Amino acid sequence: MNPITKETLLDALKWRYATKQFDPAKKIDDATWAALEETLVLAPSSYGLQPWKFIVVEDPAIKAQLVPASYGQTQAADASHFVVFTVRRGLDDAHLDHFIERTAEIRGITPDDLAGFRKVIAGSLAGARQAGFLDAWQEHQIYIALGQLMTAAALLGIDTCPMEGIDKAKFDEILGLTGTDYATGVACAVGYRSADDKYAAVPKVRFPAVEVIERR
Repeated sequence: MNPITKETLLDALKWRYATKQFDPAKKIDDATWAALEETLVLAPSSYGLQPWKFIVVEDPAIKAQLVPASYGQTQAADASHFVVFTVRRGLDDAHLDHFIERTAEIRGITPDDLAGFRKVIAGSLAGARQAGFLDAWQEHQIYIALGQLMTAAALLGIDTCPMEGIDKAKFDEILGLTGTDYATGVACAVGYRSADDKYAAVPKVRFPAVEVIERR
């Protein structure tokens, strides 16, 4: 692997912003979008459990329905692609077994070889379930994937807007998630900024490093 330069990384992160207006006429090409989808597949998660499903909304009719459920924010309709990050609720033995089987398949071993690993994970999940924070723990994972998508998009010169200001229950209804094991957590519009988006030229506001980074 040939790493990018530090300058390339920082320039991309300084360039990106939460895009308020997307150009609906500009679409991400298939090859580029496939690469961005792969960044979601490659996103890290606790124990590698991947407690999520990423719903990529491209259908204009569905995107239009999501605008009112986004409190009138038009990014859902105007962006090239709209990704809804859903979390696996009530993570159970079936999901864990599926993960163990997949791990064994990829690594050329048997599920029995992973019995100790499975026991450790099952213990952690059981503890979180008993303490009442299992779903919250898993929902935290989807933000790792969100951050990875946004950074990857910026490096490719593609705009994003993370969106928590949405009616999650309405999203679940529109996307057919109600009553399933998955629920909406957060969304992200992905595409190209409109030339009319005034926020593109607004200076980025961040506290200086000395205020947010400590060394011990």
